[in-house]
Amino acid sequence: MKAILNSFLITCSYTVVTILSASMAAFAFTKIQFPYANAIFKLYLASMMIPTQVTMIPLFVVMNNLGLINTYPSVILPSLFRAFAVFMLVQQMRGIPNDYMDAAELDGAGLFRIYRTVILPLTKSAIATLTITTFMESWNDYLWPLLMLTDKNKMTLTLALNNLNGQYGTEYNILMAGSLLSMIPIIIIYTLAQKYFKEGLMAGGVKG
Repeated sequence: MKAILNSFLITCSYTVVTILSASMAAFAFTKIQFPYANAIFKLYLASMMIPTQVTMIPLFVVMNNLGLINTYPSVILPSLFRAFAVFMLVQQMRGIPNDYMDAAELDGAGLFRIYRTVILPLTKSAIATLTITTFMESWNDYLWPLLMLTDKNKMTLTLALNNLNGQYGTEYNILMAGSLLSMIPIIIIYTLAQKYFKEGLMAGGVKG
């Protein structure tokens, strides 16, 4: 039960941080004029070509130097820098006419209010798609939590299920029950957001 709660805490936090950071970055890249924006965006996208396994050792060193090993933030913080999430939302926000921003500015809205009341509602389908994929990625993640979390009281469900594979035997009944439990949240979230998920995929396909 503790592992399930840990997974929920980490996954929900990871998803929220990803959505907030990626949407703000995409808003800045598409709707705010600043020097070298295009060059910075291209460099940011180039990071997607670097395999995740290559960045794990540097990230581990950073987390160790910050004293975050065996803490929840060590698993959540990497979500601040997800290039694919930014790329996905940039494609969606580029299709939003600047006339909406101009109208909001005439009404006295600042950048944050425009981002919150204009941009986010118009990108809800892409955000729903990103939310589902990010939730699934974090919920099923195994390798990074394995490196970061050594305390059994902080282990996620994937780590707890792996621990059921003992050296001298495996408790298959508990393992299968745990595997079933791990599928339920993803099924529920997809069922609730499938309309926006499909819209997001279709919009991404058209823009691509």
